[in-house]
Amino acid sequence: MYRKTEDQMIMPHDFFLPFGGTLNKDNRWVKLATIIPWWKVEQMYAKRFEKRIKGRPAVSVRMALGSLIIKERLGTSDRETVEQIKENPYLQYFIGLSGFQEEAPFHHSLMTHFRKRLNRKAINQINEWIVIEQQAHEQAQDQDDDHDDAPPQEMTGDGDTDQTLSESSSNRGKLLLDATCAPADIAYPTDLSLLNDAREKLERMIDTLHAPFRGKKLKPRTYRWIARRSYLSVAKQKRPGARKVRKAIGQQLRFIARDLKHVTTLANQNGLDLLSQRQYRQLLVIQELYRQQRDMYVNRTHRTDDRIVSISQPHVRPIVRGKANTNVEFGAKVSVSLVDGYAMLEELKWDAYNEANTLQQAVEAYYERHGCYPEAILADKIYRNRENLQYCKKHNIRLSGPKLGRPPKHEPTDQKRLIKQEAAERNAIEGKFGEGKRSYGLGLIRACLQETSESVIALQFLVMNLEHRLRLLFYSFFKPFWQQLKPSYAA
Repeated sequence: MYRKTEDQMIMPHDFFLPFGGTLNKDNRWVKLATIIPWWKVEQMYAKRFEKRIKGRPAVSVRMALGSLIIKERLGTSDRETVEQIKENPYLQYFIGLSGFQEEAPFHHSLMTHFRKRLNRKAINQINEWIVIEQQAHEQAQDQDDDHDDAPPQEMTGDGDTDQTLSESSSNRGKLLLDATCAPADIAYPTDLSLLNDAREKLERMIDTLHAPFRGKKLKPRTYRWIARRSYLSVAKQKRPGARKVRKAIGQQLRFIARDLKHVTTLANQNGLDLLSQRQYRQLLVIQELYRQQRDMYVNRTHRTDDRIVSISQPHVRPIVRGKANTNVEFGAKVSVSLVDGYAMLEELKWDAYNEANTLQQAVEAYYERHGCYPEAILADKIYRNRENLQYCKKHNIRLSGPKLGRPPKHEPTDQKRLIKQEAAERNAIEGKFGEGKRSYGLGLIRACLQETSESVIALQFLVMNLEHRLRLLFYSFFKPFWQQLKPSYAA
């Protein structure tokens, strides 16, 4: 059950403070509350709940989304986010409370449910609403400024209408495209460490399944102490040789095979009901992990499809990036578009993919948001394949970078200058990635589930766009003062 609460927004001066005074309307959290279209978000959020179910009403969408934004913006944990909300009246106003209260508005464990309800698709939709509304506002301001500066003109009928339509359908703006990896918070995986972790979890499962037969039957032998010593004899070495590592992997595979047989035998006798939901999920992952590691061991290879690198997060995949410091990253690969400083999440996958295949999808999304195709696309050389070049030529779009094939001996100076200028402009999206990874947690995703991790990644870009919007508001507030100071500086 859900009750709508965002029909009428609380103003800062209406927020009750027990110690007197009012909230500052120029505070950043107050301004952020006015940017987000809460009523649109609530309409989308309310559809997830059935109307006829009785019981305790769900937490409002403003409290759910506001708490997630606070967490990602401050870079705190779930517990610390709730503590910050308890202590700060501006944060309580941001999540929709009508007055200051000293007790926590909700338990910190609900943050996980918030991330599940506001999934990646919902966050991307909210992000689009904010960006489109802001860009429409900026275009309206530019048109008003141009209208004030230009002399008045009379309408001449159908000719002016056709000219306006042709201008609106022409290509405008620049679209920046790039891809990056959002690493997950997992230990660096090795085959030997993964197998040792799987063996220890299987041993705990055997203990749980054998508990009803304690004193009646002998517990199956797992040789856990021998397996532990065998693992540590190689893991403690600084640089073990390839033969030693292969021998240790073979030993761990045989221990796991024995443990899996014991689990199957105990399951046939008493079922798997004694296992918790988490242990049952781990058992399924360990069976697939054992199959992959056994195939690689037998075939003497280090490659396999859908390779598991974490038992707790089996959805995480290795992403080969070819960077200088980290050749391989473990997380989700995301494709992002940047227009006028606003970043949009175009694609998110846990398996490695060719980011060049997302260009046409990003361009069509640009057309839906702005009503026209971009004038130019600034991207890496990997995007300049024949299909993308033909697509851009069809829609009169210039794709940055050198032409395919052998470079010409004498390239025009204007073309060199244009390539250099667009390469410099493309640094904006690289800076956006750096901003997200250094300031907003995009460099280490701490959520454990696949759906919550995707929600967190989408929230990172939403928060970055809100920060960009705040900077524009700050600029528009001080712009008149700067314009007044310009003549004095010129003198």
